[in-house]
Amino acid sequence: QEIFKLEGNLGIPRQKRAILATPILIPENQRPPFPRSVGKVVSSEGTGGAKFRLSGRGVDQDPKGIFRINEISGDVSVTRTLDREAIANYELEVEITDASGKTIDGPVRLDISVIDQNDNRPMFKEGPYVGHVMEGSPTGTTVMRMTAFDADDSSTDNALLRYNILKQTPTKPSPNMFYIDPEKGDIVTVVSPVLLDRETMDTPKYELVIEAKDMGGLDVGLTGTATATILIDDKNDHPPEFTKKEFQATVKEGVTGVIVNLTVGDRDDPATGAWRAVYTIINGNPGQSFEIHTNPQTNEGMLSVVKPLDYEISAFHTLLIKVENEDPLIPDIAYGPSSTATVQITVEDVNEGPVFHPNPMTVTKQEDIPAGSVVLTVNATDPDTLQHQTIRYSVYKDPAGWLEINPTNGTIGTTAVLDRESPYVQNNVYTALFLAIDSGNPPATGTGTLHITLEDVNDNVPSLYPTLAKVCDDAKDLRIVVLGASDKDLHPNTEPFKFELSKQSGPEKLWRITKLNNTHAQVILLQNLKKANYNIPISVTDSGKPPLTNNTELKLQVCSCKKSKMDCSATDALHISMTLILLSLFSLFCKSFP
Repeated sequence: QEIFKLEGNLGIPRQKRAILATPILIPENQRPPFPRSVGKVVSSEGTGGAKFRLSGRGVDQDPKGIFRINEISGDVSVTRTLDREAIANYELEVEITDASGKTIDGPVRLDISVIDQNDNRPMFKEGPYVGHVMEGSPTGTTVMRMTAFDADDSSTDNALLRYNILKQTPTKPSPNMFYIDPEKGDIVTVVSPVLLDRETMDTPKYELVIEAKDMGGLDVGLTGTATATILIDDKNDHPPEFTKKEFQATVKEGVTGVIVNLTVGDRDDPATGAWRAVYTIINGNPGQSFEIHTNPQTNEGMLSVVKPLDYEISAFHTLLIKVENEDPLIPDIAYGPSSTATVQITVEDVNEGPVFHPNPMTVTKQEDIPAGSVVLTVNATDPDTLQHQTIRYSVYKDPAGWLEINPTNGTIGTTAVLDRESPYVQNNVYTALFLAIDSGNPPATGTGTLHITLEDVNDNVPSLYPTLAKVCDDAKDLRIVVLGASDKDLHPNTEPFKFELSKQSGPEKLWRITKLNNTHAQVILLQNLKKANYNIPISVTDSGKPPLTNNTELKLQVCSCKKSKMDCSATDALHISMTLILLSLFSLFCKSFP
């Protein structure tokens, strides 16, 4: 299309210049000298004193100064070596300016393309490369894929890759165990399943050196290599087998713990459930006296006694044990006779201590039975029935020293009167320990426990409290004290208690006693007394049959009281606040009536 302008003030129409910018192709990796002419921009009418100007990335934008243009001729030149893998295309603009730099034509796009050269080797960037294949896999099983990268132009043979196996390590059982697809890079097995047997290989790991070559694999192509590691995975194609058909073990009776380790062999991978063993006792263990567990380090079967064995019941045991893997066997493999074994166990006799029957032993006696009384005859037997040993008895622990035992027949008798109220008796029960010793070499000992429940008899008189009372000589309340009684015996040999005053001397009665309840009574003065000490005779009787009486005295201090102060000095008494005395009496009185 032609565009016309009016030039100056003359109004003369003028045709606009047309810039011709043909695309330029430049090979990468050119050698000096530079600058080097690579193309030319022309104007359809020439420049006529105007100038060409070039701009864009590679000229006045980073990377700057790669291209330049001759202002007059329009020749385009490159100033340095180009790298297509860095920048493959440059889009520049060319225009025509006047002497002052003002654009009079353009801009027009100038495309510069960098021609690829095969200057990049293939690279394996995704390593490490590790593949797995199950042993016995069919021929042609894909193991893994190797993929290389070439930075050259993917539309040219410069980046057209072909793959090849350069080296296999180890080379047995075949130097060509694997094949790689030249175009896809897939590694597949090429040997028969029989040769792909993990247990017959020197090592289950193979290393392949893989080469990738560009230029479609031609000799002129560039190469890159990587190592592929292929692991032959185990499958459970070998059952575990005992190293022998019969194992022997010896154990002392009464002992628990591991008695023998059963050894097996398994050709499968020790790091898998195809190797790890599981043991089962399938016969000979009706009493569940034995257990077997797997040693995780050695894979051995640890046979243990978990319930002590008795020589007198059975001196020999025979166990049948099978072994399997954690993982199931593959379908065409089965457990054979070698996966079972017999264990012969011999029990050794040990001199066992005699056993009391029953244990503990219990008996009930009255607490006042006389010394020399028979408590009971113990019965101990020796578990070693085949040794025909004798048993002797002795006292082991008798805290109060009340008992003895006949060493031959085991009869226990008393050496003192039994006392239910003794501190050695807990909850009416006295406990002693006895020994039964056999005649073995060395002798063995058994311990028996005897609990004697003591029945109460009325052998304790009641006790009275308090034993001292104080009162003011001018007191208005003559109820001087509330007395309580207690008894170490048990009901019915205790309360209700009977309180009485002994016969009073003199012409006048000075006090009397009144029962408050089954355990308490109150002493009351019949008149005010002079300051002095008095002893009041009192008897308290329990309800036992026959009853027991305690004749005692209550000490009474009559004190002078002034300004709430009690003066008992004449009676060798302490000075005590009158208020405290009254409060104490009131509190004690209240407790008598809950």
